[in-house]
Amino acid sequence: MQKRALTRRSFLSLGGAAAALGAGLALAGCEGERSDGKTEIEFVSYKREAVSIFEALMAEFNETNDHIYLNFQSPNDAVTIMKTRFVREDYPDVVAIGGDASYADFVDSNILADVSGYPGMEQVQPAYQEIMKSVTYVPMDGIYGVPYIANAAGMLYNKDMFAEKGWELPTTWEEFCDLCDQIKAEGEVLPLYLGFLDTWTILSPWNSMLVELVPSDHIRKVNAGEAKFADYYREPAEKLLKLLEYGEDGPMAYSYEDACTAFARGQSAMFPCGSFAVPQILSANPDMNIGLFAMPASSNPDDRIVVSGVDLCWNMTAANEDHREQIYEVIDFLNEPDNLQTYCDDQKAIPCIEGDFTLDPLFDDIQEFLDEGKVIDYPDHSYPSGMACDAQLQAFLMNGDVDAFLANWDELWQRYNKTVIRKVAEYEANQG
Repeated sequence: MQKRALTRRSFLSLGGAAAALGAGLALAGCEGERSDGKTEIEFVSYKREAVSIFEALMAEFNETNDHIYLNFQSPNDAVTIMKTRFVREDYPDVVAIGGDASYADFVDSNILADVSGYPGMEQVQPAYQEIMKSVTYVPMDGIYGVPYIANAAGMLYNKDMFAEKGWELPTTWEEFCDLCDQIKAEGEVLPLYLGFLDTWTILSPWNSMLVELVPSDHIRKVNAGEAKFADYYREPAEKLLKLLEYGEDGPMAYSYEDACTAFARGQSAMFPCGSFAVPQILSANPDMNIGLFAMPASSNPDDRIVVSGVDLCWNMTAANEDHREQIYEVIDFLNEPDNLQTYCDDQKAIPCIEGDFTLDPLFDDIQEFLDEGKVIDYPDHSYPSGMACDAQLQAFLMNGDVDAFLANWDELWQRYNKTVIRKVAEYEANQG
């Protein structure tokens, strides 16, 4: 395991463009002791859709706590604002983000503190602790975020429509294609709505296919120079291309919101996305009965696995370790079962904390996967942001040239992932 240096490196490596946004984007920094004697603890969260919940929790906490004032902020474009503040050495006490590439960058730049000693970590499900450890580019001592909420991706489907038509949930790729062909032949609705104008939406079915069709350590092998993506990505690329046959005409012209609305209105039977889309769908049709099943990409039903990542975790910044006890006290409050259940009910989310929680019926069809820990993190969480992998997938879907896609992906990966590849090489060399 690699140990972290005690001194923080410049955060400029995360992108000089963040600094150019100027002082206007920065939020007021945590001022520590307030005039009323309370210690102010500042959380900055990227979950704009959960603003009302966290504002209510903040109000409750501040009404009942006599020595801590919680300042919970959820600005637009929060991650960019975080990066800007880091460049200016204006650190919130806690950044609330997902276990993704931004988290890995923050850990790599020594921005975050090790919270493996947090007493409540014992209640975090082991699968999500491991996901947080796996996101970093090389194995690290410690864990740098307390997992709070997870989501799941796969195939959303209209439960009432399936029941009315007598359609069975597919468990293999062949069954899935047969079902789509049947729905298409009946001509009443589309099998799928895709909404691939917003390139990130392509990553949802892509991730669901990858976890079944390629080794879980394929990115590590590529970074270590042991393989190429061309060795792994042909089958998932061909199957991703196949989805276009079952979606709307010209899916690159329709946005994520268009897809959510169309699915909500019953224009398609399925929508390859994740639980995070359900609140948006229900805003268009509050009475819709939505289910989620593991997208079958393999011919073997036993290969099915649910893509589930840490959608929100509490990450203490290393610059504010002197507030560690107060930060832990706030996290304890947010992790209280009633508060966590409220969040899960509103956001259709999965708790990362063990306990007697009630999951939304949305998750009924993947409950056994969650119970058995048959979950794996989103592969795209390890993709370099500069490569714009979602845009590369969209370009591929538009031209349909699998060979060109594979060659281009490998070439761009080497160009945009140089720092990580070098870090992996150094790590491997140090391990002998």
